[in-house]
Amino acid sequence: MSGDVARSGVLVVDKGRGATSFDVVAIVRRRLGVRRIGHAGTLDPDATGVLPILVGEATKLTPYLVDQDKEYLATIRFGLTTDTHDVSGRVLSETPVGDLAPAPLAEACRAFVGRIKQVPPMYSAIHHEGRRLYELARAGIEVERAPREVIIRSIRVENVAGARATLRVVCGKGTYVRVLAADIGAVLGFGGAVEGLVRCRVGPFDLGDTVSWSELTEERRELWSRVRPAEAALAGWRIVRLDEPSAATFTHGQPAEVIPAAAAGSGFVRVHDIAGPLIGVGELMTDGRQVRPVRILHADRPGTRVLPA
Repeated sequence: MSGDVARSGVLVVDKGRGATSFDVVAIVRRRLGVRRIGHAGTLDPDATGVLPILVGEATKLTPYLVDQDKEYLATIRFGLTTDTHDVSGRVLSETPVGDLAPAPLAEACRAFVGRIKQVPPMYSAIHHEGRRLYELARAGIEVERAPREVIIRSIRVENVAGARATLRVVCGKGTYVRVLAADIGAVLGFGGAVEGLVRCRVGPFDLGDTVSWSELTEERRELWSRVRPAEAALAGWRIVRLDEPSAATFTHGQPAEVIPAAAAGSGFVRVHDIAGPLIGVGELMTDGRQVRPVRILHADRPGTRVLPA
């Protein structure tokens, strides 16, 4: 295995409470000694759970992993609104709730399943005129934010106790669970704020795949053995394997012949050379007889020309 392949992959971390996603990236960069590192989807500092860290050439797969669904377990305190939409924020209002009835809550949740519009919170990492919204919010500045379309696959009420409820949310990229909690609370008439948030899954990775926070922050533990191959980020994708001549054509940025032809169809596929390693993301063409390079990995392997991707 070439050095760039060996020093690439995905480390799935169970992020600790209080750490930012950038904190995790910095820790992994130091522990692994690799500069090219990124994460697949920001988690709020108070949230915990699955945070995939992409290492080396695997960073080229970030947009494909970010595009995949995420699953959250959110504990919401109803009757409370804050400026951050979670309980750590400045309290804006408090309304007595009593014992929350499960049926009206489930009915309110159903209205948010599907394609919905969300207004991004001021306390978010979105850029506005060169500054992040949370920087403006901390300075006491509020700006208008355009609603964004997000997809909520499902919302299931897991538990209700007094004014608190735990919801399991499966959603697409760009969804703010804090905003969802506040919006559900608004529909119910008494507001809501997130009290606890755990991300249980990002695409194919769940909590069972993670390196624990203590393991990540314990300097004496070896981490490279926990780094998964880059293709793990694309689990479930169709696979095309290319012989040596076709693999060389593909890594030189040209459409390559697929012999024998892939099953009829189109769309993105994982492209591997005949020996097994992932060499990129491709798009099937001409009824599966050719694959067009979309993103090339390990283009600097011996015998190939270095190409940007």
